Amino acid sequence: MQSTVESIRSKILIVDDSAFEQRMLVDLLSELPYKVSVAFNGLQGYQLALAQRPDLILLDVRMPNMDGYTACRLLKANPVTQDIPVIFLSGADADDDRILGLSIGGVDYVSKPFSPGELAARIQVHLNLARRQQAPPAEAGETAAVEAESDPDAVLVNAVKRLIADNLAALPGLAEIARSVGTYREKLSQVFREQTGMTVFGFIREERIRRGEELLKDTDIDVQDIALLIGFNNAGNFATAFRERMGVTPTAYRQAIQKK
Repeated sequence: MQSTVESIRSKILIVDDSAFEQRMLVDLLSELPYKVSVAFNGLQGYQLALAQRPDLILLDVRMPNMDGYTACRLLKANPVTQDIPVIFLSGADADDDRILGLSIGGVDYVSKPFSPGELAARIQVHLNLARRQQAPPAEAGETAAVEAESDPDAVLVNAVKRLIADNLAALPGLAEIARSVGTYREKLSQVFREQTGMTVFGFIREERIRRGEELLKDTDIDVQDIALLIGFNNAGNFATAFRERMGVTPTAYRQAIQKK
């Protein structure tokens, strides 16, 4: 029978392609009250997270097959794993790398080489925060809904939707979007259409108009600036697309809202 102490030990998943880094982290965490498991790349880490439901993930960034950013996008797009805290561990310390890691759902970004004591403290802080924010157990109906949403194709589409929403101003091409969620262009196009009834580009158009509508209604940002924020080259292109979808120009739409 499992002891009380054993049952409350937090589970930590280490995802790192370096055997040296893995050993160092395992040695560090084994001295603390944690149960530790390891994976050698992002895909294996994502699959282990689904199977083991760890309490926290230490995720390297640069790895073969699937990097840490891609793995994190999938983790945060899956209802089963979206609440697991992810701490990025990386030798890349550029501002852009840190910002990307945090923007896609990481709770922290620790640069290598790191202080073992500092890393241990950060892990404990985020475990404590996660416990405080933990939702009550789901009802049977809610559990079934989560399982349906965690279908691999649904997770892939959710990850793409999040990526698009976060990068409307400067979206990469379809091939790069696909790579960013661990797949390829043809597969993504097929799955996205099956799941949503739309093409990826059709969804991008709808999302840009939807975001433009929000900004016109809720802010005083100039129409030209809104156009750039949501990925149009200029106000004219935005006005044409907006009128086709909404039946009025952005300026006329804002004026109508203000009159109300």
